[in-house]
Amino acid sequence: MATEDAANLNSALFGSDSREGVVGCDTSGVVARVYRRVGDELLTETVEWRPWLAAAARQSFPNAREVRLEGEGYCWHSTFDSTAAFHEAREALRQRQVDVVAPGSLDRQFLMQTGITFFKGMAFDDVRRMQVDIETNTLSSANPDALVLMVAVSDNRGFREAVSGSEAEILLRLNEIMLERDPDVIEGHNIFGFDLPYLAARSQACGVPMTWGRDGSAPRAGSRRNLPFGGITRPFTPVYIQGRNVIDTLFGVQRYDVGRGEFTSHGLKEVAAQLGLSGPDRVYVDRRQMDRLWKDDPGLVRAYALDDVRETGELARIVMPADFFVSQMAPDSYQANACGGTGEKINLLLMREYLRRGHAIPNPSPPRAVAGGYTEVRRTGLIERVVKCDVESLYPSLMLSRGIAPASDTLGVFLPLLKELTARRLEAKVRKNESAGTERATWDGLQASFKILINSFYGYLGASFYFNDPDAAERVTAGGQEIVLRIVSELERTGSAVIEVDTDGVYFQPPESVRTPEEEERYVESISASMPEGIHIAHDGRWKVMLSLRVKNYILVGYEGQRIYRGAALRSRADEPFGHAFIGKAVDLIIGGRTGDIRDLYLGLMKDIDQGRLKVEDFSRRTRVTAKSLEGRSLQRAAGALSSVEQGDYVRLYRRGDGTLALMEDYAGDEDREHLKDKLYKFALRLSPLIGETFEQLCPNPRGRVRKELAGQQSLDLFE
Repeated sequence: MATEDAANLNSALFGSDSREGVVGCDTSGVVARVYRRVGDELLTETVEWRPWLAAAARQSFPNAREVRLEGEGYCWHSTFDSTAAFHEAREALRQRQVDVVAPGSLDRQFLMQTGITFFKGMAFDDVRRMQVDIETNTLSSANPDALVLMVAVSDNRGFREAVSGSEAEILLRLNEIMLERDPDVIEGHNIFGFDLPYLAARSQACGVPMTWGRDGSAPRAGSRRNLPFGGITRPFTPVYIQGRNVIDTLFGVQRYDVGRGEFTSHGLKEVAAQLGLSGPDRVYVDRRQMDRLWKDDPGLVRAYALDDVRETGELARIVMPADFFVSQMAPDSYQANACGGTGEKINLLLMREYLRRGHAIPNPSPPRAVAGGYTEVRRTGLIERVVKCDVESLYPSLMLSRGIAPASDTLGVFLPLLKELTARRLEAKVRKNESAGTERATWDGLQASFKILINSFYGYLGASFYFNDPDAAERVTAGGQEIVLRIVSELERTGSAVIEVDTDGVYFQPPESVRTPEEEERYVESISASMPEGIHIAHDGRWKVMLSLRVKNYILVGYEGQRIYRGAALRSRADEPFGHAFIGKAVDLIIGGRTGDIRDLYLGLMKDIDQGRLKVEDFSRRTRVTAKSLEGRSLQRAAGALSSVEQGDYVRLYRRGDGTLALMEDYAGDEDREHLKDKLYKFALRLSPLIGETFEQLCPNPRGRVRKELAGQQSLDLFE
């Protein structure tokens, strides 16, 4: 590779500025403050910059310098003498409905213009990471009796303190801790949704400002926005602290669990337990009894809260490194990268490089539907000896091997970036396997960050980004379908029974001659050898049993007894726990060849429901409060329960006998038992493809209705 090409590629990937140790910035003026961590010392540097925007036509703004960029599209680049002049110009263009490229975040603008990125030359624990968890007597700061009882604080330099006293004393001590410990990152589990808003409200009530910024400023709430993860979004209100990054490990867990589906809950205690982070002496308390516990046994509450911050810190080390290392590349703060979509990161890399080379940002192609991957189920029921193979990075491999790139990428940045990221990921994976301890964790976080970006290149083509290309996206998916069908053909030709095909992977039952893990590996490698150049198939797991229901809905049972549930037709986090328990026990019976015993299980649970023997925790449902649930008939049914919550919050609700909804903590022995019996039937119905023709005999409908009336539904909406 030519020296100039290598330099351009490095700048495109990591930014043109080589500054290391950047942990924060303040871009409120045209002389930005950049905070750099050098060992345990924090240095503050000043960097001049100018806010900017790019338009398709000349604008001639006052107090701005305008330059014509090469190429077509957003080719007129304006830089402003002040942030106020930039905001005034952007607002004027908005009112005139003139479309421009103008990132709303000044941090993002600054980083794109200067080529600076966060955390260059740093490992995850080189930054000062602080964890915060508050204990309160109410769940809502709007409650007239709201009170902060205690705040637990820890950091990754060994500091731990449970701060108590009057609210004013707690807030003042927290200000001191921020000044003394000077964290680069503040972590909390649901810190955006609970801890920071609650502290801000109590700070205002007590008249004690929260001087948490590096300049002594208070935390600032931003505009409500959506957090994207796994094809869905969750509304939240970000909080910004000058010079620092705020990281919500709840969001980190949700993003980490996309594609894994391993966690039954995203709550701190449940995730920590599943990941083995909870120590043998971990303290648990009933959150609903916090006010009484604080009065009766404050020592227990302190231990509980300190366990919370310890687990938060350890959890962050598992779920956040990928976003940390992405921040060494994408021109945005760590906090913004941890809350942003993956396609947007590719967009920022391309935009930064085009602007660095003095080239226009192209107009995006009109969005349109793009054909997806190939999915099919060929066998359902209980199947033994199951193997999965998949194509390693199918879509990126196709783009590289077939030269598929956006037509608007006239500088040829897209594919070299993808190729370099792929090569760096392979190197990082090798280094990870050759190392141990913190070094291994660093390489693992780095390869995961490369993977996040690599897997975003295809989605970028079909989305509404500046360098998108729906035609190129369709060439990728067509190639993917061709490859996966070729794999299916080769598997069947060599004696395998294909179970399910899903975009880039195939579940199959191998030939009788292939039994051991080693034989499976060799077999998959032989299938890989028959594929076109640049396409490699890997062995991606083996299971003793697979219970296949329909596309993307199945249960995998490992040789050590571990289970993986896939698909909402089987399990959803919004389901009532009694339904999860029923499905788990029924699956045990099916696997054990005792399907007929499901009748006793089912009828016994029906009787427990009818006689009120279930606990409220068993039938309360975790529900996110949406706009729909806060209006019209839905709000009428849940008015009492939702009076103190906001849109986007999660609550545990149950349905009362009169059809209204109530919070779990307000339970009064008044559950709608007929509704719960209907729900049990619905849970059983999910397993009907596995049970077969005897389903109605084993699991009779409690209302005597024919099965087809409910067959198309998978859950009863609490707000329906």
